[in-house]
Amino acid sequence: MDKVPMTQNGYDKLVAELKDLKSNQRPAVIAAIAEAREHGDLSENAEYHAAREQQSFIEGRIQELEGVIGAADVIDITKFSGETVKFGATVTIVDEETDEEKTVQIVGAYESDADNGQISLTSPIARALIGKSVGDSVTVRTPKGEADYEILDVEYKKAG
Repeated sequence: MDKVPMTQNGYDKLVAELKDLKSNQRPAVIAAIAEAREHGDLSENAEYHAAREQQSFIEGRIQELEGVIGAADVIDITKFSGETVKFGATVTIVDEETDEEKTVQIVGAYESDADNGQISLTSPIARALIGKSVGDSVTVRTPKGEADYEILDVEYKKAG
């Protein structure tokens, strides 16, 4: 697996999720399977099948997180500065057509959360912004069409 860029905050969240899966969710689903087995005939036992499905999901997620954490390239964005957009930047942009402002932070794919303004480095808007500076206009090609944005501000601060 190639190195996976992420912020320290994103790394910490993944480590916390992995710990929760291993120390809380995995033992709980094992107990649920044991309890469902006690109910007898497993072929028609919905609780057993649901618990096994949940166990499969948890084990898959544990493997995925262990791989990502092992390949993590944690980037200290507090060492960055300037007005050029790079990984980790918190960027304020304005839609040139609607004058709607929004602020996004460019983060790794495994820590992105668009609802909270954290967009993946591989997203169309992040790709358009990388390397640009305050005052530049960018055209973003999305499934909904093209949108033009002007970069108002670039900051490098720790994600919350």
